[in-house]
Amino acid sequence: MRSKAARLIATWFGCGYSPVGPGTAGSLAALVVAWPLVHYAGWRPLWFVAPVLVLTFPAVWAAGVTAVDEQEKDPQIVVVDEVLGQWLTLAGAPHLNLQSWIAAFFLFRLFDIWKPAPVRQLERLPGGTGIVADDLMAGLYAALVLFTAGCFNLY
Repeated sequence: MRSKAARLIATWFGCGYSPVGPGTAGSLAALVVAWPLVHYAGWRPLWFVAPVLVLTFPAVWAAGVTAVDEQEKDPQIVVVDEVLGQWLTLAGAPHLNLQSWIAAFFLFRLFDIWKPAPVRQLERLPGGTGIVADDLMAGLYAALVLFTAGCFNLY
């Protein structure tokens, strides 16, 4: 039961099983959840910090359990870290419009793949902490770029 619950969270309800680009699928899933929250529930960008804070501990736990089950340091099926990183990126937008949604997606994916310091170093932390921490840092970098671009009306 413990492993099943962890896997459900870690794969973000199955998105991690995408045969092509599971990390990208996780990022897109984060946006699919965020879109109605913004457009129908009236969420502001900064409000996405709340679910990131609430879900970080369960994400670390789930990622760690799934990594042990899979016998891999950072299994590709674990995408909850991408979800949290993508939401953190959205939190940096001064406002959300089509361009900012697209920019948030591409900026997060860029920093998640590129892994500039200290993103790569955080990846080395043990267990689920390392799996999640690097994506949170990538999300923070992407949020800062998104915020700066928005302040200069670049989107």
